Amino acid sequence: MEVTQTATREPDPSLVTTTHVTYALHALGLAIGAFGASTVIGAFVFGWPSIIAVIINYVKRNDARGTWLESHFTWQIRTFWFALIWSCVVFILGAVFLIVLIGFAIWAIGLFALGVWAIYRIATGWLRLRDRRPI
Repeated sequence: MEVTQTATREPDPSLVTTTHVTYALHALGLAIGAFGASTVIGAFVFGWPSIIAVIINYVKRNDARGTWLESHFTWQIRTFWFALIWSCVVFILGAVFLIVLIGFAIWAIGLFALGVWAIYRIATGWLRLRDRRPI
């Protein structure tokens, strides 16, 4: 899903830096999951780095309105909330099918797929930010 918005003004340089910081925080959350004892998506959704990043996204979102950065803020916020919603769906589905032992496979495959999806979203957004392009 691509968010298209027309930029009407150039963003403040400090806002570009802030957007890099929020991508870095999201990436840190993903890395903690990849190299730690948690799942990638679990660390992304429930870890402090991503939670702090989303709070920053909401606080600075109005500053980005009308700039090419607005799409990046929307992209990061949606990535976080969709990851949370789909994690809950995977958890509930796995719990329902746990009785027949398929639940473990649903959890493993579902959480792995969500982790790959989150990595893709953050990497794509950050690369577009680096090129000073909207997402």
